[in-house]
Amino acid sequence: MTERYKGFIVTLSDNIREDDAKAIINALRMIKGVADVSPVCANADDRIIRARVWHELTDKVFRALENP
Repeated sequence: MTERYKGFIVTLSDNIREDDAKAIINALRMIKGVADVSPVCANADDRIIRARVWHELTDKVFRALENP
C-alpha cells in the first residue's frame, strides 16, 4: 500500500520581498494538482530561531575543534 500526500511544505533559502515572490507563487499555482498557495510572512521569531541555531552550531564546531 502506498502513502497518499495531501500537500508539501516548501522552504525558501532566504527571505524574499513580496513583489519578488509573485513569480514564484504564480509558478507554484501552475503545477498540476495545486489547490492553493499561501505565503508565510517572516517575523522576529524567525530571526531569533535562526540566531539560536547558528549559536548552537558554532558552539559545537568550536568545542569539537578544541577537543579533537
